Amino acid sequence: MSDAHSEPSTSGAPRILFAISDTGGGHRSGAQAIAAAIEQRVGDAVETYIIDIFTHTGVPVVRNAPVVYDKLSTRWLPLYDTLYRLTDGRRRIDALTKVVYFAAHRNILRVLEAVQPTLVVSVHPLLNRLIGNARRTYRLSFRFITVVTDLVSLHASWADPDAELCIVPTNEAYERMLRLGMPESKLVRTGFPVHPKFVAYHQTRDAAQANLGLAPELFTVLVTSGGVGSGNMEQLVRNIHTAYPQLQVLVVTGRNTALRERLEQIGFGPNVRIFGFVTNMEELMAASDIVISKAGPGTLMEALVMRRPVIVTQAVGMQERGNIDFVLNHELGLFCPTIDRIVPVLAELMEPSTYAAVTARLVDAVPRDGAAQIAAILLDQLHLAPPVRRRRRLRLPSVRLPRPRAIARRLHLPRLRRLVRWRRSSSHRRV
Repeated sequence: MSDAHSEPSTSGAPRILFAISDTGGGHRSGAQAIAAAIEQRVGDAVETYIIDIFTHTGVPVVRNAPVVYDKLSTRWLPLYDTLYRLTDGRRRIDALTKVVYFAAHRNILRVLEAVQPTLVVSVHPLLNRLIGNARRTYRLSFRFITVVTDLVSLHASWADPDAELCIVPTNEAYERMLRLGMPESKLVRTGFPVHPKFVAYHQTRDAAQANLGLAPELFTVLVTSGGVGSGNMEQLVRNIHTAYPQLQVLVVTGRNTALRERLEQIGFGPNVRIFGFVTNMEELMAASDIVISKAGPGTLMEALVMRRPVIVTQAVGMQERGNIDFVLNHELGLFCPTIDRIVPVLAELMEPSTYAAVTARLVDAVPRDGAAQIAAILLDQLHLAPPVRRRRRLRLPSVRLPRPRAIARRLHLPRLRRLVRWRRSSSHRRV
């Protein structure tokens, strides 16, 4: 698996380009999960590249999409929701994409020419039409597939009819894509692309706790809020520890180093463990009894794949609101609408009968092998030829033109013979 700075090899192996944007951690982690599943199946027989297309566009604001998203999701959430609503329509997103594509098409072409992919897989909705437009404009030869990384609330930009295939993770996403006009023949349902290491982790809860130096006899709660550590985690941890000092609380702050330092300075005691950005989330989840997270699909589906009940604290953006409904409708956890409600919600889920019922439903709630399913589909696509792109000829409506003599009579022009004689006589006079 390679990133944007890796040079494509000359081995002649098929190449899969995962088009992402680091607006949140879910798109990259989804691509990494699928790439890892491909590597498990075929080793290095297929080259995979994960590239943030927005940062390569060179378009102001768009090239800084990760930074802009971090601010929108933490400080300017109402503005983010407004932009989401304004662009949630096929015609509107088509118009917006044309503006961005007009400014960025050459830089997008450079990325595609550098990798020369056999297959392009988009895991971000706003990249779909940019990729499709570049393929159509420059007559590029590759197959194009989209992998939806939202569970329920799908933005209209996900539905791109130019893609050969669209892979969705839930029945709710499937129905939404049909309503957006995506042909049923192009839709495939799989599980969510969770990294294979979550499925491969087979150690028990007590064994995972022993590896982490925890106390297995204590009920353990994992608190995480995504890779950027968004949300009011500090107050959340305070409320839990104050109400339940006997609980073992694992807090993952992600890349939010300021939050981690603040929590460490509080000094909660030995029952509260603070982590920054981690790469062993599967072990932390295995060691936990309950996972508390925002409604981001990545962390949420990781917890469900590990068969852990969840408490959803908030939805960052309108695209995550449906994820709360997904948890509640399938009875896989509870929703905590405000920080001050975390104590009674946690108490309800820890009640033995409720906890047992939820864990029982988790056994077959979601597919665990979503990444493997998607990897198998992509490998099959490598054996198919790219679609033939024909140039569209401009066809003008047929018009019956009057004969030249009729035009001359209407305009009272001299006859052609007289005009020719006049030109001849004039030329003779010049000589």
